[in-house]
Amino acid sequence: MCLGVPARIIAIDTDGVQATVETRGVQARVSLALVEGCRPGSYVLVHAGHAISIIDTEEAKARLSLWQELITFREEASLDANTSSSEL
Repeated sequence: MCLGVPARIIAIDTDGVQATVETRGVQARVSLALVEGCRPGSYVLVHAGHAISIIDTEEAKARLSLWQELITFREEASLDANTSSSEL
């Protein structure tokens, strides 16, 4: 199973093969070799340094919301584990 992270394209290199994307305030470089029709402002799913598909804004927002839920759950679980171990 692969997990694609939604990211917004900030800039595309002049060769059209690489782009700078942003997700949750973090910028990264990705390959656009697997998708056509990317433009700055478009959202893509990124996996292993490659944009694997273009998604619309609504889908990107929904997926980013799910990622945030996962991150929050993990942080809370980590805090619970730390509290439990300190009580021993």
